Amino acid sequence: YIQAVGWAMASAYRGDNKIAAAWIGDGSTAESDFHSALTFAAVYKAPVVLNVVNNQWAISSFQGVAGGMETTFASKGIGYGLPSLRVDGNDFLAVWAATAWAEERARTNQGATLIEIFTYRGAPHSTSDDPSRYRPADEHEHWPLGDPIDRLKQHLIKIGEWSDEQQTAAEAEAVEQVRAAAKESEAIGTLGQSRPSVKEMFEEVFAEPDWRLVEQRREVGV
Repeated sequence: YIQAVGWAMASAYRGDNKIAAAWIGDGSTAESDFHSALTFAAVYKAPVVLNVVNNQWAISSFQGVAGGMETTFASKGIGYGLPSLRVDGNDFLAVWAATAWAEERARTNQGATLIEIFTYRGAPHSTSDDPSRYRPADEHEHWPLGDPIDRLKQHLIKIGEWSDEQQTAAEAEAVEQVRAAAKESEAIGTLGQSRPSVKEMFEEVFAEPDWRLVEQRREVGV
C-alpha cells in the first residue's frame, strides 16, 4: 500500500494521468503500513485504488482477528475521509463496476478509493498451508456467494453471449497455456536443479555501487 500511494503521489506531481492500484488481504489491515498509506492517500489525494481482499482467512487466522467482526474493512477508509465500497467479490461485474468508478475518480484528480472485496479463500494460502488444521474441511463448499467463474459463465449464457461449449474450449486453452509456460520455464531450470550466478545478487541494486557492495562482491570472489 505505501509504495502504491507514494508512486501515485509522484504521478500526480508530474501531472500525468497514470494511477496506481494495490491489493492486500484482510489480515494486512492490522499492520501500521495500512494506516500510514491511508493517511497519505487522503491528505495528498493520491490517484490510487486501494483494494482489501477479504477472503475470510489470513494464512491461518480468521478475519475477525484483524477487526472484521467489529466493522467492515471498507469502513476503515471512512475514518480517513476516503470514499469506501464493499462489493461482492464473487460477482465479477460488481468488482468491475466498483473498480471502474474508483479508477475514474483517480484519473480526474478526485483522490483515492478503498474497496473491500468480500470473498472466500477456498484453497490453501500457500503450498505449505493445510486449511483443515484451522477451519472445517468443507467450509468453502457452503460459502453462500458461489463460485465467481461459474456465476459469470451462467450470466453470460443467460444473455446469449456465451455457451458451455465455449467455456470448455476456453478452459482447455488456458490449461495448454499453463503447460506451455511450465515447459518453457523448466527448460531454464527447476528449483534445486539450477542456480543463478552469485554475482546476480549484486547487480541492479544501485546505479553506482557503494563501497560496501564492492567489498561484499570482492569477498565472495565475483
